[in-house]
Amino acid sequence: MLIAVTLHVTPINIEQIQMASLYRHYPSRQLALLLSLLLAAGLTLILTVLLHVRAGMAQQHPAPEPLPVLTTPFTPQDNYQRSVRFSGLLKAREKSSLGFEIPGVLTELTVREGDRVAAGTVLARLDTDRLAAQHRIATAELAGIEAELQLARLRAKRQRDLRASGAVSEQDFDEARLAVVALEAGRQALSERLESLAIDLANATLYAPYDGAVTARRADPGTVVAAGSPVIQLVSTGAPEARIGLPAPQLDTLQPGQRYLLELRSGAVKATLRAVGADINPHTHTALALFELPDTANALDGETVSLQLQETIAANGGWLPISALLEGERGAWTVLRLEQATGGSTVAVREAVEVLAVDGDRAYVRGSLVSGQDVIADGVHRIAAGTPVQALDREY
Repeated sequence: MLIAVTLHVTPINIEQIQMASLYRHYPSRQLALLLSLLLAAGLTLILTVLLHVRAGMAQQHPAPEPLPVLTTPFTPQDNYQRSVRFSGLLKAREKSSLGFEIPGVLTELTVREGDRVAAGTVLARLDTDRLAAQHRIATAELAGIEAELQLARLRAKRQRDLRASGAVSEQDFDEARLAVVALEAGRQALSERLESLAIDLANATLYAPYDGAVTARRADPGTVVAAGSPVIQLVSTGAPEARIGLPAPQLDTLQPGQRYLLELRSGAVKATLRAVGADINPHTHTALALFELPDTANALDGETVSLQLQETIAANGGWLPISALLEGERGAWTVLRLEQATGGSTVAVREAVEVLAVDGDRAYVRGSLVSGQDVIADGVHRIAAGTPVQALDREY
């Protein structure tokens, strides 16, 4: 009996046999190491390709040209000069509140505010009717006393002659003689009275004591004014005097007789230092410096005047143009200095500084800058730190 046997033959996979063989020959840790090495080799190949691509792009796009900049060298010093301004006032050389020496009724004012008058000009008058009447009465009384005195002298002469012959007593002679003395005293008193009335009549007219300008009228016609009461305010028309308070250190730098530049409303003018005050004001700690302005100066009484002086401040630093400064946060200031980078290029480097003083278009700064370092002088707002630059020239 024949038995049919069917055999199913599965094809042999060579790769599976090889992998199986590989798994049999290499442990799992060694296999992981082999895979890591293969991965690292692949990454190295990729990075190499990228670097070659980047180098090719760099050759196609060259580095930008350095930015041209203006520079100034930093020059350190141990002190600096700064301008200090002191203010004062102009005061007229003569300023008076004019009034009458006697009381009376004001009858006339011949000037108005703003009028300019010459010395001796009549400014005002008082009513003189009462004074004139008193003067006339005193004149008449004086004439009467003169007559009485003449008669008394004749009587005294006769009494003296009679006394020599014994016709009159000694008492009668003394009475005649003393009557002459009394009348002479009365005549002297009346003469003094007349002189006083003449002075009062003269004082009833107010005159300008100097060339000046009327700045105020304190009374009007018809007003009863007391003796010494202000009627006219007058200031001299000559150049006023500048009075400026200065601290003692600044006073030591001034020389009387020297000329100094003063700033007025109308412009600058050179004035001569006339004198320096002999005491210090305890409130302001200053002493007055008195300057004489030239007569041609256009200046008014009470106007503000200023004097600018230089003082030395001991502080390490150096001057830079204001255009070289960059303002940072919280009031900090920086500058851009030049520094040599690798490859021979020059770049801008930010440097912090402290501003100590400002004088016009320059500032006195201190920081870590050293002598001779080039600082970008202008256009710093368009330059970032690290930017390649090229110095064109040195300024300032």
